[in-house]
Amino acid sequence: MEDLLEKLKLLNYEEEAALRRHNMRPPSRHYFTLPTNPGEQFYMFCTLAAWLINKAGHPFEQPQEYDDPNAMISSILSELRSFGRSVDFPPSKLKAGYGEQACYVLDCLAEEALKHISFSWKRPLYPTEELEEETITEDDAELTLNKVEEEIAVGVPSCCYLNLIKDMNDSKQEEILESTTDAAEWNLEVERVLPQLKVTIRTDNKDWRIHVDQMHQHKDGIESALKDTRGYLDKLHNEISRTLEKVSSRERYINNQLEHLVQEYRAVQAQLSEAKEKYQQGSGGVTERTRILSEITEELEKVKQEMEEKGSSMTDGAPLVKIKQALTKLKQETVQMDIRIGVVEHTLLQLKLKEKSNMTRDMHATIIPDTAIVGTY
Repeated sequence: MEDLLEKLKLLNYEEEAALRRHNMRPPSRHYFTLPTNPGEQFYMFCTLAAWLINKAGHPFEQPQEYDDPNAMISSILSELRSFGRSVDFPPSKLKAGYGEQACYVLDCLAEEALKHISFSWKRPLYPTEELEEETITEDDAELTLNKVEEEIAVGVPSCCYLNLIKDMNDSKQEEILESTTDAAEWNLEVERVLPQLKVTIRTDNKDWRIHVDQMHQHKDGIESALKDTRGYLDKLHNEISRTLEKVSSRERYINNQLEHLVQEYRAVQAQLSEAKEKYQQGSGGVTERTRILSEITEELEKVKQEMEEKGSSMTDGAPLVKIKQALTKLKQETVQMDIRIGVVEHTLLQLKLKEKSNMTRDMHATIIPDTAIVGTY
């Protein structure tokens, strides 16, 4: 189904098949594999098949909702056979509109459509990627000495510098440097200028220095955590190894103690398997004998039924009455036949007598004319 969907996309079926005109959405990757709505799936199958047949170069009418499904399926399969494809399944498999047969038919038609339009794969064209030039941004985190001097020069009043210059001039004259500035005034001036002298360094998350610092911090954290956890892990490892040794030794002890029981169990298991085999053989013989017994029982029932029928016929007087009636009827028919025979014999006798009298008369008639002729002669 996935291969079929890719072939339909190559044929641009979403626009050319006009599925939206038929109020149908494009099929999903598993549309024709599982039953969701058989009527809708069958109509989608017929629509795509008709479009693919037309795409393959054979004229085919677009199916309608109320067309005969059997005629539609037979026409689609005849077109598929005309492409030289084999159809080794009954047409009724396509009535559901889903399944392996539906996917096979649509896949074959899609291949024929791709052959008709002479589709061929081309070499892929990879887009050229332009390398972005790295822009060097000024790092606000780095401070130069000139910036600090400028900020200090802006924040510190000129009277302080004048006092400093005066003191420096005096130092040239005197070996010991002494300041004439009042300490209280100096502290007040420092408190006033102190907020302006604070340097705020804005950190950038993309700076590699921050990442390096984070790596060092994480490394220190891992090392400090590892120192604590290594002892617990070693302790846990030792306890697990001791437990495993105890379990293995206990297993060996149990195996040694229960070895004879295991051998007995194996012997009993072998006897049980032999008993099961004998039981299976005996059950096979029982079934065969049961079948023979059922056949014999059926034959016995038939014989009993025949004996009952014969006994009922022997004890029943109805056949005897019928025989007597038949004999009386035969006697009556015999009497009637005798009468008819007598009548026929009488009739024949009369006919013979009549014929004999006719013959004698004819003979006398022939003799008289002959004597008359002789006398005249």
